[in-house]
Amino acid sequence: MTMMKQLLGAAAALALTAGIASAEPAIIFDLGGKFDKSFNEAAFNGAEKWAKETGGTYKQLEMQNEAQREQALRRLAEAGANPVVMTGFAFGDVLNTVAPDFPNTKFAIIDMVVDQPNVKSVVFNEHEGSYLVGMMAALASKTGTVGFIGGMDIPLIRKFGCGYAQGVVAANPNAKVILNMTGTTPAAWNDPVKGAELAKGQKSQGADVIYAAAGGTGVGVLQAAADEGILSIGVDSNQNYMHPGKVLTSMVKRVDNSVYAAFKEGTEMTTGINVMGLANDGVAYAMDENNAALVTPEMQAAVDAAAEKIKSGELVVHDYMSDNTCPAASF
Repeated sequence: MTMMKQLLGAAAALALTAGIASAEPAIIFDLGGKFDKSFNEAAFNGAEKWAKETGGTYKQLEMQNEAQREQALRRLAEAGANPVVMTGFAFGDVLNTVAPDFPNTKFAIIDMVVDQPNVKSVVFNEHEGSYLVGMMAALASKTGTVGFIGGMDIPLIRKFGCGYAQGVVAANPNAKVILNMTGTTPAAWNDPVKGAELAKGQKSQGADVIYAAAGGTGVGVLQAAADEGILSIGVDSNQNYMHPGKVLTSMVKRVDNSVYAAFKEGTEMTTGINVMGLANDGVAYAMDENNAALVTPEMQAAVDAAAEKIKSGELVVHDYMSDNTCPAASF
């Protein structure tokens, strides 16, 4: 009987280990949905890349409202998903509460730092990539006035805007930067009509290049800019294709790489803080056949030179989130 118990115990242990090793990963998308053509869609693309490469499957949930955050997170963890990846700073407080209840589950959060032993926090140097597209905006502008439209008015989005303004004035010290935010609630991420209105308002003030860092709202900004005959700059995903010849470039934030890496590491995912910037290909500006005619070799050379200086540390772009000030513009 003792031998039988030992054999059954060993078999159970092996089954449990196998279950853990093959745990199915999961991803929760923030408000705006996985097809927002921006932040969430970049995350989705990373998950899909992993699935196609490995033949694996993963669980996914799309947020419909704020009240679902904790429920969604607990639901996936209780179902055995591991690791569980979530997109967006707004999951921070909820994850900080939930993570200790599932010590054997690995979590990854993008755009927020959560100090828990089973959490990987992925943050980006958005100000560095925004600086580069700011330079490009100033070099492409014919009016000397450019715009920035953010989504929800939070320090993270001001970080985008501040980096952008620094790049603009670096390329043209006399340039004017118009800064607008869409709103102060999560609804600001998914209001393309308001985005279009703000873009038209900025054009009326002379802006002929507008950078949108607003999730799904940015789709309206890019559409309005194209309709009004001015240029736009996309964000997070490469959005150049949305209006070929009308989108100057996109500030690409490699959220896809972060999700892919988390899924690939699986239950062995390394926890702690992971900072992604220009130096490790976390952010970049997008060039392809859709914007090639808009960017001259001289423009690209100037931006690339600045990128190398940022990578080496010779040029340090001020991070708004370090002290909530911006040397190049005021919000």
